[in-house]
Amino acid sequence: MPKKKKSEAETKEDIIEDIEESGVSEKIARAEEKIDEEIEKEFDEKAAEAESHSEDLEEKKKKLLEKVKKLKEKISEGEVSTEDLKEKVKVKKRTDMLIPLEDYVKSGIYLGTRVVTPTMKQFVYRRRADGLAIFNTDIIDEKLKEGIEYLSQFNPEDVILACKRQSGWKAAKMFSEATGIRVFTKKYPAGILTNTKLPDFFESELSIVTDSWLDKNALNDTLNVHKKVLMICDTNNFSQGADKIIIGNNKSAKSLGVIFYLLARGYCKARGIETDIPDLDWWTVEDESEKEEKPKRTERVDAEFGV
Repeated sequence: MPKKKKSEAETKEDIIEDIEESGVSEKIARAEEKIDEEIEKEFDEKAAEAESHSEDLEEKKKKLLEKVKKLKEKISEGEVSTEDLKEKVKVKKRTDMLIPLEDYVKSGIYLGTRVVTPTMKQFVYRRRADGLAIFNTDIIDEKLKEGIEYLSQFNPEDVILACKRQSGWKAAKMFSEATGIRVFTKKYPAGILTNTKLPDFFESELSIVTDSWLDKNALNDTLNVHKKVLMICDTNNFSQGADKIIIGNNKSAKSLGVIFYLLARGYCKARGIETDIPDLDWWTVEDESEKEEKPKRTERVDAEFGV
C-alpha cells in the first residue's frame, strides 16, 4: 500500500528537528553571541577613543586660552597710541637729519616761490595761502646728503662754485676758505672753462651752480665741456643739465648759509680736511650790505611745514 505523501508543514517540522538534532542551531546561537560581543567591544573602544580625543581638545583649548591671556597682558603693558607712534617716527627722522628741523625752519630753506617748474613740482609739499610753494623738509635733508656725498668724490682743485647772487657771497667765500674750492661770486668770466686762449683758462670736473638763471654762464660753460653739474634749485628753477641737485631756497642769505655750511662741513669731513668751520649761526647772520637785497618773499614761519 503506497505511503501517504507528507504535507508541506510536516516536511518543515522534520527539517527543523533534523537541524536541532545535528546541533546547527546551537552553533548559530554561539556565532550570534560572538558577533554581539565583538560589536559591543568595538563600540566601547570607539567611545573611549572619542572621550580621550575630547579631553585632548579641551586641554589644547585651555592652553591656547592661557597663551592668549598672556599675550594680551604683554600688549597692554607695552601699548602705544597711534599718535605716540607718529611722534616717535618724527623724532627718529629729526635725529637722522644733518641739522635739527628747527634750524631748517628758521633759515626759511623750505620757502619756495609762487612759480613751480615741472621738474621741481615733485618736491613741493604744499602751497601757502599767499601762493608760495613749500618744499618738503625731509626731501631737502635727503638731497643735501646726496649732494655732500656727490661733491666728496671730487678734489678741491677740480671744483668751482658760481654764486652771482649777493645774498650768498658771504657764505660762498667762507665755503671756499674751508674747502679750498674756487669760488666765483660777483662775476663769472665767461669762457674761462672753454676758451684755451684766455690767460686764466683752467679745467675743472664739477661746477656747483647756485642759481641756474643768474649763473647761466658757468652752467653753459660746464655743459659745453661735458663736465658735471651740482645745482641748487628753488621751485622756479629748471634742473635740466644737472647731474645732482640740492633743493631749497636759493635766494635767502640764511638759506644759502645753511646749504653752504652743510656742504662745507660734510665735504671736509669726507675728505679728511682739517679746518675751522664757524658754527651755523655765523653762516645765517646777514651783513648790513646783504640786507639791502632782501628776498621778495615772506619769511614768516608757518605752524605747518614739510614733514
